[in-house]
Amino acid sequence: MRFSRPKESRGFTLIEIMVAIAIFMLVMAAIYSTWALVMRATQVGQRAAAQAQRQRIALRTLENSLMCIQSFQASQKYYSFIVVSGDDPVLSFASRLPDGFPRNGKFGDFNLRRLTYSLEAAGAGSKNLVLRQNPILMDMDADEQSDPLVLARNVKQFLVECWDTNQLDWVTEWDNTNAIPPMLRVSLVFGGTTEDGTAVPETSVVRAFSMPSSEMPSVVQNGLPPGAAGGGGLPTPGIAPTTGVPGAPPP
Repeated sequence: MRFSRPKESRGFTLIEIMVAIAIFMLVMAAIYSTWALVMRATQVGQRAAAQAQRQRIALRTLENSLMCIQSFQASQKYYSFIVVSGDDPVLSFASRLPDGFPRNGKFGDFNLRRLTYSLEAAGAGSKNLVLRQNPILMDMDADEQSDPLVLARNVKQFLVECWDTNQLDWVTEWDNTNAIPPMLRVSLVFGGTTEDGTAVPETSVVRAFSMPSSEMPSVVQNGLPPGAAGGGGLPTPGIAPTTGVPGAPPP
């Protein structure tokens, strides 16, 4: 009788299995780290794009409102031009706004409104540039006061400078609230830390605006006849400035 020896079957040893697992874990760690870097870079890019978009929106909103600014000498209670600098800067004026202006639908047909730009504290020590609006003959409602429109986040500085024709230089305080400055320069500095602790790189934007309109004198607004008290211009020949009767002698 012949006895045949069983064929030897070769398998994996414990060391080989451990080495394979170690190599697999290294590959998975490399894939995960690459994926994490890609996701982090994507988030940073999206955050930077959103910040840049908010900067453009803030400047465009400010430009659109300044290009429609209005002021009437006889109604300075409603049309005063206010600039406050310092730690709590404020820019406030009256403007007849276009139909596409932010929150225009909230106020209906009241497109003549007072706009107030200010820098207010937010979370994590940062500040936001906000805008509040109210119709020119109405007080600001509670909703607009507590929930203003946020134009830009992480704003470190909001500086408004007016061109003084007497000093021929930019000034940060505009004492003549009854008049509109001929030019306005706005400086915005962005930077700080977001709510999740991400640092925002510091950037600055400076934009100068030439005011397209000036204050309307009271004589034009009230329609006083030429030559009357507070009026201007030359009287019409043959018409008395005070009575308007043809042929009457001047007073």
